Amino acid sequence: MATSCGFESHRPHQRSAYRKINVMASLEKITIGPGLTFDILTAGKADAPLVLLLHGFAESMHCWRAQVKALAVAGYRALAPSQRGYSPGARPDTGDTASYHIDRLMDDAMAIVAAAGHGERRFHLVGHDWGGSIAWALADRFPQLVASLAVLSRPHPNAFNRALQVTDSDQAHRSRHHKAFLEPGAADVVLSDNAKWLRERWAANGVPAAAMTKHLGVLGNKPAMEAALAWYRARGAIRSPLGPIRVPTLSIWGDADDTVGRIAAEGTRDFVSAPYRFEALPGVGHFAADQVRDRVSELLLGHVATYPV
Repeated sequence: MATSCGFESHRPHQRSAYRKINVMASLEKITIGPGLTFDILTAGKADAPLVLLLHGFAESMHCWRAQVKALAVAGYRALAPSQRGYSPGARPDTGDTASYHIDRLMDDAMAIVAAAGHGERRFHLVGHDWGGSIAWALADRFPQLVASLAVLSRPHPNAFNRALQVTDSDQAHRSRHHKAFLEPGAADVVLSDNAKWLRERWAANGVPAAAMTKHLGVLGNKPAMEAALAWYRARGAIRSPLGPIRVPTLSIWGDADDTVGRIAAEGTRDFVSAPYRFEALPGVGHFAADQVRDRVSELLLGHVATYPV
């Protein structure tokens, strides 16, 4: 079926098919401005429908490795950047926290889409954790460009803030690490004893050892960790209410997530006016794309195929 974008819409292969086909993801660099060169994990043909995948803390572009390959097999072009501060070539001075405000992170995402040659073409957007916060904000601001939205382990900001305000809030307890990350020595604490804090948190959420090694290759040094924590110190979380999301949305939440509670996760439905699907994954923790790679790939493939560009 022809589309307004000048190429045919793509339907994903069945799950069994993409598992059997070997697709290599490549590491590329995209420059969007002076001092802003991003490492990008990518696969798929340059003119295929675009899927942009945004990671969160404490991971990297590598959390999407399985999904990038699956999307490419299904006929999409997948781009998963290591975002501002995580990419060594896109690491402004962490003393200037304004450089890490969510508005700058949103600007990066849209500039990467443009630099990849997609300009004003519609694209699919996926985000996890902090990347999910960016994705919610982008879908709110650019509904005409975002063909579909999928968010993992990050409720709609209005639902999240509402859950935080509940008396004796379970969500406030789950989010207590946010305040700890504001302390001056937080990076040293997180990386001490061979990154014990990170390793224990990943292990508790089912992240495989090989994935931990990949993420530590990005985050396991102080400059990168200081930059990652600058996202929190910029106090750029979305505090003011967003309007109802007008983009078809898939929300994925693991019921063993130690940072996102059920109230916030289930409450997201109140803030999406477009077609909405909530997928709760039993026994899955915060890092679903690493823990249950095939299931997440299957969900994403079905979602983007439902809303072709």
